[in-house]
Amino acid sequence: MKNVLPILLAVLFGYCGTAQPNIDLDLVSSGFNAPVSIRNAGDSRLFIVELDGRIQILNSNGIVNPVPFLDIDSQTVEPGGPGNEGGLLGLAFHPDYSTNGYFFVHYVDNSWNSVISRFEVNSTDPDLADISSETILLTIPQPEDNHNGGDLVFGSDGYLYIAMGDGGGNGDPSNNGQQLNSLLGKILRIDVDSGSPYAVPDGNPFKNDGDANTLAEIWSYGLRNPWRMSFDSLTGELWIGDVGQGNIEEINLAPDGIGGQNYGWRCYEGSNSFNSSGCGPIGDYTFPVNEYTHTGGAFFRCSITGGYRYRGTAEPGLNGIYVFADYCSNEIGMLEFDGFSWQMYFSSPFGNQGFTGFGEDINKELYVVGIVSGNVYRIVESPLSTEDFSMTALKIFPNPADDEFTITFGNIDTYTIELYDITGRLTLDLKDVSNTSVNISTRHLSNGLYIAQLKDSRGNITRKKLVIR
Repeated sequence: MKNVLPILLAVLFGYCGTAQPNIDLDLVSSGFNAPVSIRNAGDSRLFIVELDGRIQILNSNGIVNPVPFLDIDSQTVEPGGPGNEGGLLGLAFHPDYSTNGYFFVHYVDNSWNSVISRFEVNSTDPDLADISSETILLTIPQPEDNHNGGDLVFGSDGYLYIAMGDGGGNGDPSNNGQQLNSLLGKILRIDVDSGSPYAVPDGNPFKNDGDANTLAEIWSYGLRNPWRMSFDSLTGELWIGDVGQGNIEEINLAPDGIGGQNYGWRCYEGSNSFNSSGCGPIGDYTFPVNEYTHTGGAFFRCSITGGYRYRGTAEPGLNGIYVFADYCSNEIGMLEFDGFSWQMYFSSPFGNQGFTGFGEDINKELYVVGIVSGNVYRIVESPLSTEDFSMTALKIFPNPADDEFTITFGNIDTYTIELYDITGRLTLDLKDVSNTSVNISTRHLSNGLYIAQLKDSRGNITRKKLVIR
């Protein structure tokens, strides 16, 4: 057997035997009117953002306050109708909210402008906002009634990050996503603690780039509709769920503190070329860490709702997994790094939910809302079913193997079998295996340590170590 570095062995062994996480939803509260986002203010309350312009407070005992925390219904465009994606879209509490009482909202006003504004909490009642305290930071005209983006998040740097869609229209007709003289199709970064009403941080990648037409607020670009984004509280990485045009949904990633990425739209939809007019070489673009197609599963998928990497403690099996959803299929998606690459899984559908937003409580437990159901759920692990346990019946013999080895499965299904060497290189890829066992020759395989990975038709994955000598 070939010699291998102990550190590689440790990493490899650390990911052996894992299987697809199993997710379930615990109902926390119901009866909300088109909820789209969840936030906490550093205490036990959850703030539920409703599309019609209201923010409700959900207390830790499950009781919703009778009076909204904020009601700007009269200031927001009436949501609804074909393609209409207006309303109150996002909420972020200032990192020093407990002392300054500032929070920020992202809404579409009655003139179809995206508005980023600051409010203050009521000086005598922590469950009410001061409606008269609004200070508008940004007003961005929207050419269409869709692709407005909507999210707001604070980074560990204390700056406010703003998700802006490309302004709508089929295929981004004005190519806003690629234009640095437009705030549309971008992630913006501003300093809300300096300037009037804000300042542009010195570290923004396009500040002072020598082009008078470049807008310095831009942090990254090439996005179609980054409806939901979040920071990993452990690594500081920015995760962006970008809604695709007609074929591909994207999960984009930016390292902590690094901006300037061009995520490709409209030159690319995901990793596929979309409209090459005026586009640069492929090396100019940052492609998704993972993506999925609308037709890739048993259920029709159409629109990603970006989520969070789970960093709570109540569900240890979800640790480090990026949890997201698809609006149309009503599936919860999971993205997990297995030591070689990012693996994507989907749950079974959860009925007619219309998942539109995720959020964390003060303990970093994860929640999701459904705009159709009006429900708030907590993300939990679910026990393995009998069918799931059959995945653990994967057996390899003989092991160590000489001339050939046999893989046996626990039940009749259609499988994909992959074999990876110690470096993570794929050395064998067998698709549509429908027998309960398969014999594999080692003739074209070098001696050494391998990982055999088995995936069933539902996307469940299990792995076993294999030694070839």
